[in-house]
Amino acid sequence: MLTSFLELREWLSSQILGQAKLVDRLLIALLADGHLLVEGAPGLAKTKAIKSLSEGLEASFQRIQFTPDLLPSDITGTEIFRPETAEFVFQEGPIFNNLVLADEINRAPAKVQSALLEGMSERQVSVGRNTMALPDLFLVMATQNPIEQEGTYPLPEAQLDRFLMHIKIDYPDSSAERDILALARGEALSKSVPAPSKSLSQETIMAARQAVIQMHMAESVDEYLVQLVLATRAPQNYGEDIASWLEYGASPRATIALDRCARAHAWLNNRDYVSPDDLHAVAHDCLRHRLILSYEAEADGITTDKVIDALLARVPIA
Repeated sequence: MLTSFLELREWLSSQILGQAKLVDRLLIALLADGHLLVEGAPGLAKTKAIKSLSEGLEASFQRIQFTPDLLPSDITGTEIFRPETAEFVFQEGPIFNNLVLADEINRAPAKVQSALLEGMSERQVSVGRNTMALPDLFLVMATQNPIEQEGTYPLPEAQLDRFLMHIKIDYPDSSAERDILALARGEALSKSVPAPSKSLSQETIMAARQAVIQMHMAESVDEYLVQLVLATRAPQNYGEDIASWLEYGASPRATIALDRCARAHAWLNNRDYVSPDDLHAVAHDCLRHRLILSYEAEADGITTDKVIDALLARVPIA
């Protein structure tokens, strides 16, 4: 089972050049049964990443381009009147797929964002008097463009909290850039990876999720995880500087996200236990969108990543 996931990761890395972190986080989200918010400049293969993932799974995929004129029914679906039967029939929207790309989610009004985020959180859609369950395998990857913010509707903090991870991706290095150029020209790369011989079934994914949940986590690591989250709510215990930076700390969803993602990270690295290093590996992605900075911190150019760095350096490992 692990071998199948490692083959999938290797193949995805050969398709999404220079974005190893995005590939890893997609697989972690798949194993942790959560959703991703990806922030990066245009052209960094965000769309290609989740589309390629769907090709390696027995799963349906749908892309939704968020625009200011989008309606909630464009996502959830709507009831259509059939004259021949004189009945209303529900027409499912794109949210009823296994993998959904919400492209530039901050370009749509709050009501549309809420329609998607409700489905993400409740795993169901309500239209009229009917409530329809979403698929058991359901992963949303939402994207944001950090460059152009004019005409956008930023996601409120309470809605950001519903994302398992918030990932920031950057441009590829020079070696990956040359490989991308060669791939665009149709040239053969020095290292080609064959596609997986068999797509991962949904049964295999569900079994892998159970294996991840059952990963061993020592009591000391468990306590360290909890103390990391509590430190965001009581930062004065770890320095006046951190206390002045934070207005609000992370919610209990952060504790759950850290636990699930650390377990998935350890499992993908072929270990049967979770270590503090696994927590450190996913801490920034699980916490950066759940911390609210003070006005002073924003004025001084302090980022949530810097706050997390300070907490990781000061919270002692139990």
